[in-house]
Amino acid sequence: MVQVLSDTEADLAGLSVSLRGVTKTFEGGISALGPLDLKVHKGEFLALVGPSGCGKSTALRLIAGLAAPTTGTVQTSRHGSDARPGHAIGFVFQEPTLMPWTSVWENVRLPLRLARTPTAAADVRIREALERVGLAEFAQSYPRELSGGMKMRVSLARALVTDPDILLMDEPFAALDEITRFRLNNDLLALWRNLRKTVIFVTHSVFESVYLSQRVVVMTSRPGRIAAEIGIATVEPRGDEFRTSAAYADYCRKVSAALAPAYSGRSAL
Repeated sequence: MVQVLSDTEADLAGLSVSLRGVTKTFEGGISALGPLDLKVHKGEFLALVGPSGCGKSTALRLIAGLAAPTTGTVQTSRHGSDARPGHAIGFVFQEPTLMPWTSVWENVRLPLRLARTPTAAADVRIREALERVGLAEFAQSYPRELSGGMKMRVSLARALVTDPDILLMDEPFAALDEITRFRLNNDLLALWRNLRKTVIFVTHSVFESVYLSQRVVVMTSRPGRIAAEIGIATVEPRGDEFRTSAAYADYCRKVSAALAPAYSGRSAL
């Protein structure tokens, strides 16, 4: 069951997302997830790491309301009176999934078109979203004219254009080269600091999870459960100094140690 927290409930709990006793079993009897209990606070940047097939992406889809849990409760907070499912959630997938036949501007417009946002208001939002991701001058370009990193920026702008409270990101930088990935990591952190969205970021990279997040949640192998939660306490804003620090290396070792049982096929619970 997917529920929407009222403003009062959300404020009292200080939460954006709450999963309680959540499981997901697919056709054929494959148990993909849970039981999973997870709380994500408003404005928190949380990373989910774990072996392939452990249910990280499934958890995001459940939070987004794109799928329903087999058992348990998924709750997400909404601002204001609009409690339409998914209204306050933006989703960035591993692939940019852009429409190749139309411009960057029109790709970013898509969720506003679906929401029937008036043209004038939509144009303002699109312009702001493209400026936030550094693509204002490429508004009339087509996806085929963009690099991989630029396409992912368009995907991020499309997720931000509705001004969501919660941003879900499913390995968005996995296919990019290391230099581009580092640059987008820095840009994402800058956006998070400015906008203070709640971000849940799925990655296979220990290094990326530690660099980006305030808390790393390590999941077991299928069916995915929480093996460990590691808080990342460091001086903000983060930058290259943190990437080369002893503290960063220590956090990476802690996350790797928590992951080791899952990759060896043993439960960490």
